[in-house]
Amino acid sequence: MRRILIILLTLIPLFVSAELVQPVKWSGEQVGDSVRVTATFEPGWHMTLISVGDEEIGEEIYESPYTLTLAQAEPIRFNACDDKMCTAPEVWEFMSVKDASLQDGDKSPTGDRSLLLIFILGFLGGLLAIFTPCVWPIIPMTVSFFLKKGGGVKDAILYGISIIVLYVGLGLLVTILFGASALNDLSTNAIVNIIFFLLLVVFALSFFGLFEITLPDSWSTALDSKARTTGGFLSILLMAFTLVIVSFSCTGPIIGTLLVEAAGHSLLAPAIGMLGFSVALALPFSLFAMFPQWLKQAPKSGDWMTSFKVVLAFLELALSLKFLSVADMAYGWGILPRWLFIAIWIACFAGIGIYLLWNIKNVSTTRKIIRLIVIIPSFAFAAYLVPGLWGAPVKAISAFAPPMEIEGREVFNDYDEGLAYARQEGKPIIIDFTGYGCVNCRKMEAYVLDNDSVKARLQNYVFIQLFVDAKQDGIGDKNSRIQREQFGANAQPFFVQLDPYGQQIADPMVFTTDPLEFINWLKY
Repeated sequence: MRRILIILLTLIPLFVSAELVQPVKWSGEQVGDSVRVTATFEPGWHMTLISVGDEEIGEEIYESPYTLTLAQAEPIRFNACDDKMCTAPEVWEFMSVKDASLQDGDKSPTGDRSLLLIFILGFLGGLLAIFTPCVWPIIPMTVSFFLKKGGGVKDAILYGISIIVLYVGLGLLVTILFGASALNDLSTNAIVNIIFFLLLVVFALSFFGLFEITLPDSWSTALDSKARTTGGFLSILLMAFTLVIVSFSCTGPIIGTLLVEAAGHSLLAPAIGMLGFSVALALPFSLFAMFPQWLKQAPKSGDWMTSFKVVLAFLELALSLKFLSVADMAYGWGILPRWLFIAIWIACFAGIGIYLLWNIKNVSTTRKIIRLIVIIPSFAFAAYLVPGLWGAPVKAISAFAPPMEIEGREVFNDYDEGLAYARQEGKPIIIDFTGYGCVNCRKMEAYVLDNDSVKARLQNYVFIQLFVDAKQDGIGDKNSRIQREQFGANAQPFFVQLDPYGQQIADPMVFTTDPLEFINWLKY
């Protein structure tokens, strides 16, 4: 069983890397009173120059680089296509002489926020890993190693850097070997989501104590022996490698979850996630190695670490449902409706509270306080979720839970049927291109489409909701093709306003959590 689990874990990098489609790069420079901008696009791609400022262009451009001279700095709206797909329309604007050499692909605010979130998740994962029973007891061993070696601050810093290098190396390996092939399909692929669900369930069961996911003991023994007989930086690197292997039964599930969450983000996401994880993990080892006297004040290993693992197990189990839900909706199985999803989340968070409350009288006062700090929010969050069983939006989990039913209006899931109805009624159309695995779609549904003012305005429209990742009868492929071929976009969420005859009457709307912005976009 253990060997099979190890094999499954080694397959994770095959599925957890993706990249944003950004084939066009812009640069600009001030030339006297004018602005000269240049677009360079990748081989096989061409660009449609949609508009410059208020002037509609609509010109397809195949030559690269393409240079345009403007009388003043104006926003440029464009999209790109190859023989398989088109990107969503984007806007680029020359900002100033200081920013003239910066390319939009490198300065994307959305991309920056996404990578920052991955780093933060990685850092939090590293902090959690520190307090597991596979990591915390290793800290005194590490301090003993450095004391025997006579190492000082320099060796402690090198040890921390070694840990970071090893984990970031894992992230880079994922990127180099598999990053370019997955693209955006990864986060919405139903089969991949089933694999992710099963892996996270395995991780949760291992944290519950049913079994341990470990690498062969001979690996750590050999590395530890080599580290103690080798000098210089190599011995420090081998000691760091020993930590990675020995702690794998606890860090493996956390790393696996992190890499799963990196799916669908930028090409660098796996490495950025590992950077955050390793920085957090390396900090206590380096600090205790530099200041060994601090160990006297550190809590000793004990049963509290088992409790910590069980709490993580409940969280892993709750997170796994997100991936099962995507597959369930994509294939139309109907095995995990929204109410059941919420009910299991309630059980997981209530389970954390009940588990920590059990035998709380037998722990020290300090640990009682620590437990209560976790128990109270766990029960409170479970209570917050209860109204969701009867249709409340519970927006805090909008990114994870299945979408809410759109109430108060008829929703068409077929483009042709919706268009025919709009012509019959003489009403304008809104098309919502969405996806079962689209996190931002769920957020926008909870914060925008469920807003009372937005719902009132949408009564003026025929609402067509098209899922691009549905697997039943080729529906998803058909909807995706409509979005690409008719509207030149391949990202979700993506909203389009049409007149009753299918003619576009406004620029598309992409992701926002501001209802007022969406209302101002509506024409009726």
